[in-house]
Formats: sequence, C-alpha cells, structure tokens
Amino acid sequence: MKKILFFLILSVGIVFSFTSFAQAPHYEITGKIDGAEGVKFTLQKTVSGKVTVLDTTEVVNGMFMITGGSVEYPEMVALVTLDRRKGFSFYLENTKITITGKLDSLSNAKVAGSKSNDEYSAFMKSIKPLNDKMTKITNDYKAATTAAMNELKAAQKDFVKNNPESFVSPYFLRNLISDMKPEELESIINAMDPEVLKTAAIADIRSRLSAMISVTTGKKAPDFTLNDMNGKPVALSSKVGTKLLLIDFWAGWCAPCRMENPNVLKVYQEFSKRGFDIIGVSLDRTKDEWTKAIATDKLPWTQVSDLKYFNSPVAKLYNVNSIPANFLLDEKGIIIALNLRGEALYNKINELLRVK
Repeated sequence: MKKILFFLILSVGIVFSFTSFAQAPHYEITGKIDGAEGVKFTLQKTVSGKVTVLDTTEVVNGMFMITGGSVEYPEMVALVTLDRRKGFSFYLENTKITITGKLDSLSNAKVAGSKSNDEYSAFMKSIKPLNDKMTKITNDYKAATTAAMNELKAAQKDFVKNNPESFVSPYFLRNLISDMKPEELESIINAMDPEVLKTAAIADIRSRLSAMISVTTGKKAPDFTLNDMNGKPVALSSKVGTKLLLIDFWAGWCAPCRMENPNVLKVYQEFSKRGFDIIGVSLDRTKDEWTKAIATDKLPWTQVSDLKYFNSPVAKLYNVNSIPANFLLDEKGIIIALNLRGEALYNKINELLRVK
C-alpha cells in the first residue's frame, strides 16, 4: 500500500511538473515576409552596446517561426537579416506575436500581439509631428552651417588671391585645398611671392597637391589595406569589381558624417542588389568610438580603420583633410566622381545603375 501511495505521489508530481513546464510563459513569433524566401534572420537584443542573439530562423515558403524562448519582462529586440542589411526593432514579450512585411521595406513591418509594442507604436505615432519638426530643424541647421562655411571659405580664398606676398596666405590656403581643383591650386601657388614659396606650409601644400592629382576623376584609385572591426585585413582591390564602389571617409566623432550616414544608408539599401557597394574608412581614434557609431547608425557595409585620425596613411594617400569625403569608383577601380552627398549621391548612383 505504501509503495502504491509513493508511486501515485511520484506520478502526480511528474504530471504536475510537465504541466507546469508546458504552461511556463514563453513567446511564439510567427512571421510572413514577402520577398524573403530562404533568407535567414537573427532575433537579437542589445544591452550596453553588446549584442546577444536570442534565436535564428529561416524563411521557408514565405513564413518563419520562432518558439520556445522567454523573456523576464517585455523588452526591445531586433529581427535582422544574417547579412545585417535589413532589420527592424519591436517589443518582445511572452505572447503569440505575428510579424508581416516585405523584405525591401522591412523597417515598416507590422507587429501584432505585443501590448508593449502597441504602446510604443502609438506613442511614436503621437510624436511624429515632433520628429518631423526635429528633422526640419536639423536640415535647416545643416543648410545654414554649409552656407556660412562656404562664405567663410570664399573670404579666405579672396584674401589668398589678393595677398600673394602675405605669409598668412599659406595658412588659409591649407584650409581650402579639399574644395579646390588641382589646376586652381597650382595657379594660386605660382602667383605667390618667392619668399612665401620658401615656407614649410607651401612645401606641405605642394605635397598635398601631388596627392590630389593622383586621386582626381579619371585616375585609378590607389590600393590600400586596413583592418576591419574584427582585425581582418581588407584590401581595396578585393572590393573593386562591383559595378560601383564608394570609398567613404568618415568618423564616429564627426557630426556632419553622422548626419550624412542616413543618406548613404538609403542609397545602399536601394542599390546594393544592383551592383553598388561601399567600403567605409574611419578616421576615428578609438575602436569603441568607431564600433559604437557603426552600431548606432546601423551601417551594414564593410568598415575598416587604423584608428590614426587624420594621420592615417590612407587619408594622406587620398588627400583627405576634412570629412565626410568620398570617392566613387567604377568596376575597374577608376575614380568617376568625388564627394557626392545627399541627393547628389542618390541621383548619381540612380543614373549609373538605372534599369533600361
């Protein structure tokens, strides 16, 4: 009798344990992503800059499913393609969640079943006018800053041209190099007083003029090798061969670069499947500053750096004295355009890769 009672209690305990396990809080994500057949995704969260992969899945017959996991409380996660080119964020909680969307506009995917995500979406919708206002302020500030900078440079150029005998002229001329064509710079130097031409500043300018001539349109882009974020060497020549390649000089500390990144990202997302690629060359000083900027701005293309700021030999090789700066190469590695930004970059890439 005691044995029967013991086994009865044990059986009830086992049944209770299995029942408890089956009822344990967990999330179940079902997704339908058009145009993503065979694409693999990771479900991940980021805490203090550290990315943790929660699960992986693959789209089969237009559908995917992630089950069996749980979270302690609702938290923001991201569903990202394995190549990191596409993704979006949403609030995950222990419920049945449905995701629907299209791969080419994944950031607009709809999420149903998460109360926290509904609250987040409703709030973001309510502050859209504020976000639009901030965007306008940012764009107006950028335009005003650019206009003021152009006026300042014009004043400096006038001083240099009108004062060829002044030892102050080389100081201003160095600030203007990146905005001048080689022939204009050479003409200004040739007009200077012989005593001014003896200065170290002019020697430096002539050296940079030589570098400038080597990276003008029509010239083959000089090869270089730098390490990526994982310390793996990447040669420019290994990237040449795609229809269009953009060498993008930038840095995490550079506000104009960070403002331009969304424009570059938009171009990349639209044209990467049609033969457009990017290699980002960072002029950061620390790896932490560099990698955090990449994660924050969600830049999926190849990134390299030697973390030497403007002292980078590659920056000097390409005569990069201010950023952002970029060089557009054709499939043979020939430079076909310089310093394209905003709509100018989009329009140029669209023109060259237009489907006929």
